[in-house]
Amino acid sequence: MTIIIFILMICAIVIAHELGHFFLAKANGITVKEFFVGMGPTLCSFTKGGTKYSLKLFPVGGACVFEGEDGREEEGEDGESLPLSKGAFPNASVWARILTVVAGPVFNFILAYALALIIVGTTYSDKPVVQDVIPGFPAQEAGMQAGDVITRMDGERVYLSREVNLITTLRQGETITVEYMRDGEKRQAVLTPRLDEESGRYLLGFQGFSEYFKCSPPQVFQYSYYEVRYGLKATVKSLQMMVQGKAKTEEISGPIGIAVLVGDVAEQARPYGVWVMIVNLLNLAMLLSVNLGVLNLLPLPALDGGRLVFLLFEVVRGKPVPPEKEGMVHLVGFALLCGLMVLIMYNDIVKLIR
Repeated sequence: MTIIIFILMICAIVIAHELGHFFLAKANGITVKEFFVGMGPTLCSFTKGGTKYSLKLFPVGGACVFEGEDGREEEGEDGESLPLSKGAFPNASVWARILTVVAGPVFNFILAYALALIIVGTTYSDKPVVQDVIPGFPAQEAGMQAGDVITRMDGERVYLSREVNLITTLRQGETITVEYMRDGEKRQAVLTPRLDEESGRYLLGFQGFSEYFKCSPPQVFQYSYYEVRYGLKATVKSLQMMVQGKAKTEEISGPIGIAVLVGDVAEQARPYGVWVMIVNLLNLAMLLSVNLGVLNLLPLPALDGGRLVFLLFEVVRGKPVPPEKEGMVHLVGFALLCGLMVLIMYNDIVKLIR
């Protein structure tokens, strides 16, 4: 069951990403040679409108293949080079190519928002409202009390209680300026987390800071945006920690780690009913879709962000980078990404064994 749920989840996220490329390519007159789901040998396929649609053996991944996307001419059956057609990727305007490349990650964010609408519309959302303060800790000493609504932390706008948890977790031991509302009056407190010897964690002194409520129809759209915003913020901050060397190896997961997480989420939510399990899995899918969108926008070779860098360089330079040079950069980047993926999978397997 875990494997089936994992495959369905990943396929949905990847298909949304590739559909973004597909729709924008078609809208800009770019020839899509093949749109396939999965990897490996082809199980079945059909051709319509000049595009081959395929289902591959291994149901993870997918791609949208454009004519001449690597800048090279096509090869005929006899091995001779065939000139690129008018609809080839390199023959489209640079802005059409930019929109086509960016559309993949954008569709991931759109999928995440659609999932958030279902989650928020059928369950509850949470406001950052202090439930109580712990005596002898910074929040109580600064005069904060139950009912205070947290609005900003170090100038960063806060809409969900999980954002409070995210910021305090990532900034263990650092002083944080908290802005909050009480009876319509804006207040401020400067809090330095204090080590709680019992839990071994640095605490600001909030004894609960979540107030759950049912959204009205207009609020569903508003708080769904906040959900996607939270996922985006969590992803970016996690990447910052990785770059700064603050993230532990065991905190980084690849496909195997994600599959294990899917199983854990399903198992923990199952006793509370099928719908609770589905909502928790939808929430995980939303976060993964945001993750994929952000990761693909990173300016790394072989990713959408890497291609975008070359296209923006073309805008500034006035002419494209030679295809063979760009292709070499993407090839090296792809090899490095594959090496990184192997290391992450090894780390996942070690964690699973432990």
